[in-house]
Amino acid sequence: MRVIGIDPGLANTGFGIIDFDGKNISLVSYGVIETDSNDSHENRLLSIYTRMRAVIKEFKPDCAEMETLYFARNVTSALAVAEAKGVLTLSLSQDKIPLFMYTPNQIKYAVTGTKNADKETVQNCVRLLLHLKETPKPDHASDALAGAICHINSSS
Repeated sequence: MRVIGIDPGLANTGFGIIDFDGKNISLVSYGVIETDSNDSHENRLLSIYTRMRAVIKEFKPDCAEMETLYFARNVTSALAVAEAKGVLTLSLSQDKIPLFMYTPNQIKYAVTGTKNADKETVQNCVRLLLHLKETPKPDHASDALAGAICHINSSS
């Protein structure tokens, strides 16, 4: 099973792709889709969509994971993330890729064993679980990998 985890955002959308053979997980790829804040809002959304379509075409995931949207104090940024999630969901649905959603606490627990883990602990656990020498950077990519690992742990 190939899983793509997605950490949505208007400025930075992280993605992480892992394979699971029934016993072991292994890293396939990870990265970040960045958009230019000087570009128009609609062009930024189009860029996220187009680039995610390219990632999907290249890596052909079987399913996807995305963190559930939680209410933020900054309504403007929460709306931008919701819009990014919309275009990402559309990009997945065009290839009929099932999307699973998990809360931040579910992801933390699946990766670290505790719901109260800080970002650094989650990143370190991602590195250990994927047998990597270094923590995946930037943190958006590491967060996406954590989500993908959460899905593997939740579905196996």
